[in-house]
Amino acid sequence: MTDLPSTSRRSALQTLGAAVLAPVLISACAHSPAIVGSPSALMAKGTRRRVVVLGAGWGGLTTARHLRETAPELEVVVLERNPIFWSCPLSNKWLIDVVDTEFLMHSYAEPARKYGYTFVQTEVIHIERDKKRVLTAKGYVDYDWLVVSAGIKVSYEPWFGNDQRAIDHVQAHYSSAYVPSAEHLGLKRRIKEFKGGTIVMTLPPPPHRCPPSPYERACLMAAHFQKNKIPAKIVILDPKPRIAPIGLGYRQAFEELYSKTITYVPNAGVKEIDPFNRVAKTAAGDFKFDDAILMGHHQAAELTWKLGAIGRTADGKPTNWAAVHPQLYNLKDDPQVYVIGDSVGAVSPQFGHYPKAGHVANRQGRSVAQYIAQQAKGEAPTPLLIDNLCYMLVNPDPLEAINVQFDYKIGPEGHLIQTQIDDNERRLSLWKEDLRWYGLMMDEFARG
Repeated sequence: MTDLPSTSRRSALQTLGAAVLAPVLISACAHSPAIVGSPSALMAKGTRRRVVVLGAGWGGLTTARHLRETAPELEVVVLERNPIFWSCPLSNKWLIDVVDTEFLMHSYAEPARKYGYTFVQTEVIHIERDKKRVLTAKGYVDYDWLVVSAGIKVSYEPWFGNDQRAIDHVQAHYSSAYVPSAEHLGLKRRIKEFKGGTIVMTLPPPPHRCPPSPYERACLMAAHFQKNKIPAKIVILDPKPRIAPIGLGYRQAFEELYSKTITYVPNAGVKEIDPFNRVAKTAAGDFKFDDAILMGHHQAAELTWKLGAIGRTADGKPTNWAAVHPQLYNLKDDPQVYVIGDSVGAVSPQFGHYPKAGHVANRQGRSVAQYIAQQAKGEAPTPLLIDNLCYMLVNPDPLEAINVQFDYKIGPEGHLIQTQIDDNERRLSLWKEDLRWYGLMMDEFARG
C-alpha cells in the first residue's frame, strides 16, 4: 500500500480486498514445555544472514513481509506461540456480530508461503543476546537481527500482588479480552448470555493498548442490550479525568445514544478489586457489579522482559516498557535488536508513547524492514516518520463510526511532535472507510 499524505490518506483508500479464509475455532495460546537439557538447533544456520521475528501480529507479520521485499538476500524466520492469527482491531464489532469470525482470523501458513519467509509455531523460552540466539520449546535459532513484536501483557499484580487465587478468578470470570486468546470467546458468550444488572468496566491506566477500544466496546455492548431490551447498566470507571482520545465524539454517543445504559465515571482509578464479593473500590467511590470487564494494567509483553529491554526510571525502577530509539526502535546498546508495536516505551517529552495500535505496529514494521535492509548493505538507517489512523464504531444501527488521526514531525528541539485530529461526527462513511482500511491492512501482511 502506497504511503499517502495526511490530507488525502482516508479519501484515497481503495476498495476492500479479497475474501478472507474460512472460519476456524479460536484457540488459546499454545504453551509448550521448556527445553530439558542442552538444546539442539531448531534450524541450521545457512549461508544467508538471518532475521528472527518474535511475534506474528500486525507488527511482526508486516516486518517479515517487507523484509522479503527490501532485503531478499536475508533469511526471515517468524516465531509465534499461537496457531492462528487473530486481529484485535475490529474485535469489538465481532463481539456483537457486526463482523464474523473469518474477518479477524487467518492462517499463518499462507502469507509465509506467499512472501517466502519461514513460520514456526513455538514458545520462546529465553533470549541469549550475547550469543545472538533465541531458545524455543523446539530448539534454538541463531540470528543476525532480532525483531520483537509481542504486544502487551495484562498485569493484575498492582491490584492483587501475589494473590494468584484472585488473579485466576478475574481471568476466569471477568477477563478483559485485550490480547488474542480464548478470552474473546468468553466475553462474547458473557455478553450474549447477560440477562440484566450492572456491568463494571475498569479502564487500564495509560499508556494502554488502543484496539480494542474500551469506549467503543461499551457503546457496542450498550447497543446490543438496548436492541434486545436487556435491563443492563454499564459503568465505565476511567482513571483519566476525561474521555480521551476523541472525547467529544464518545461523549456525544454516550449522551445521545446510550444515556439510559452507560454511566461514565472519570477520575476513577482502582484502589481495590474484590472479585469474589463483586466490588470495585476506586478514587471516585465503590461500585458493586453483577458482571465486569476488569482491564488490568498494561505493560510490555513477556518477551520484551526476557530480552532485557525494559527501561528504567531515574530512581532505577522499571518503566514496564521497552527503551528504544524513538524512530529507529532498536536498543541503544544493541543496534541490531529491535522492539516494535505495543511494547515500545515513551518516545517523546511532548506526548509520551505512540498510540498502542495496530496501525502504528504496521508502520513500525515497515520502517524496521527498511532499517535492517540498510544495515545489511553497510549503510546507516535513515529514520522514517510514521502515522496512525483509528476508526471506532459507536452505533451499529445505523452503522456510524468516528475517527482519530495522528501525525508526527520532528520539532525544533529534535523531539517528536504529535498532532491529533479527531473526527467526532459519527457517520456511515467512516464505517465504510474503516472496512476499506482494515481490508488493505489484511491484504498487505495477513492474507496469503
